[in-house]
Amino acid sequence: MEHITIGIDVSKATLDVAVLPTIRELTVTNDEPGCRELIVVLKPLKPQLIVLEATGGLENLAVGMLAAEGFPVVVVNPRQVRDFAKATGKLAKTDRIDAKIIARFGEAVKPEIRPFKDEQSQVLTALITRRRQIVDMLTAEKNRLGISHKSVHKDIKETIAWLEKRLKEIDDDLTKAIKENPVWKEKEQILSSCKGIGRVIATTLLCSLPELGNLNRREISALVGVCPFNRDSGKMRGKRTIFGGRATVRAMLYMAILSAKKYNPAIKSFYDRLIKAGKLPKVAITACMRKLLTILNSMLKHKEMWNPNLLQIA
Repeated sequence: MEHITIGIDVSKATLDVAVLPTIRELTVTNDEPGCRELIVVLKPLKPQLIVLEATGGLENLAVGMLAAEGFPVVVVNPRQVRDFAKATGKLAKTDRIDAKIIARFGEAVKPEIRPFKDEQSQVLTALITRRRQIVDMLTAEKNRLGISHKSVHKDIKETIAWLEKRLKEIDDDLTKAIKENPVWKEKEQILSSCKGIGRVIATTLLCSLPELGNLNRREISALVGVCPFNRDSGKMRGKRTIFGGRATVRAMLYMAILSAKKYNPAIKSFYDRLIKAGKLPKVAITACMRKLLTILNSMLKHKEMWNPNLLQIA
């Protein structure tokens, strides 16, 4: 049986599609009619893998409609595809060429297919993203207030007040969405039982890291990007550094550790021990992020509330 791999390059207006090994190409619009047309074309082919790049959300409609039809869809990091293209000497870049490269990447690497987020997960992810945008705008406006002329202070303060009101409304929507789903509510309560993990961080982890509680400690650390990689060559031993992974989750873990190393006695003790051992603060924080992630992973896996003894598992 022929193994069919599909690569789809996503832009705002179109989806460029490449089919391997037949080298068939087509372009459809990136909207519902275009996706329906694509589904009609792909159904007789019965592809074993459909690969798209993460494109800031432009891929969501196509991925959602393809997944709803039962197609094996996977969304990959664009950097992986570009590195693959460079490694194979493919330096030219057009939408059609990119689609072929994505298909060849899928054919060679065979990225793991993970379940697509359900509708409520997408809603929560959208709320979390919007919350982060509002926080960024609030920070920018507050910074402007300190350096701007007094003639615009009133306008800036009104904008700040409106953004703070919107932030509260977003937080209320997050709380409501979690309470409406018993499974999400239970998971959020488990994560929030750890000092340093608030409602927003817990919700971000559940939305951006649905694998939490389903992988082992090494897999979850590598997925997030807090697992140090070797930098050795011959007799040279380089510094171990973290690389790749999910930046949003790492940012949340970093904020959690800043709080936990003050108010969570177990994490504080671990951090202080690393500092006394001569570790740089940045290295110690990264180690604490990895340990906290491992603990949270175990808590969800075993449906267990926080207790200091969990520190021994990481």
